[in-house]
Order: sequence, then structure tokens, then C-alpha cells
Amino acid sequence: MVKKQIQSFRDLKIWAMGIELVKEIYQLTKLFPHEELYGLTSQLRRAAVSVPSNIAEGHIRGHKAEFRQFLFIALGSLAELETQLIISGELGYVTAVMYKNIINKNRYIGKDD
Repeated sequence: MVKKQIQSFRDLKIWAMGIELVKEIYQLTKLFPHEELYGLTSQLRRAAVSVPSNIAEGHIRGHKAEFRQFLFIALGSLAELETQLIISGELGYVTAVMYKNIINKNRYIGKDD
């Protein structure tokens, strides 16, 4: 099996999954109460956008050590996102099914292997 040469961050599967996570978070937060627009909605969206953004920025720098550092920043954003989802669930903004679907993707992106 021939592996595809990675030419840019767009070729990274983890980056593409991060983009999918962002889209899911945007769809989810459309359902939040309007008064959360500058609260949890904004926080969740920023944390989600931070994940693929940091993966892209780290990759484009071209050095493994810098890329690794940006991956750690993306991991931090994933933890922030999970915390905010827990809070959203506690407040009744997210159903158990919604939470589970997003958390599974969140944890898959953050897995270490």
C-alpha cells in the first residue's frame, strides 16, 4: 500500500477531522439559547476552531518540535471543548446523544498513537 505524500496541512486526516468537529459545534450551538451567544456558544466555537487552526499552523512551520508544540495547544483546546460540552449538558443545552457523538470525535482527534 502506497502512502500519500503529505504536501500541506490539508492532507492531514487529523486536520480534516478537526474541520468536521468545527462544523458539528456550529450546528450544535445554533440550538443554544440566544442569551448564550456571547457565553458558551462563543467559547465552544472558539475552542473548536482552535483545534484545526493550531494543527495547520504547527504543520506549516516545518519543524517537528514546533509542530508538536502546536499539537499540544490543540489538545488543550480539545480539553476546553469537552469541559464546555459538559457544562452545556448540565445546563440542558445538549442531549446525551449529541454529547456522546461530539465527545467521541473529540477524543478520537486527541488520541495518542
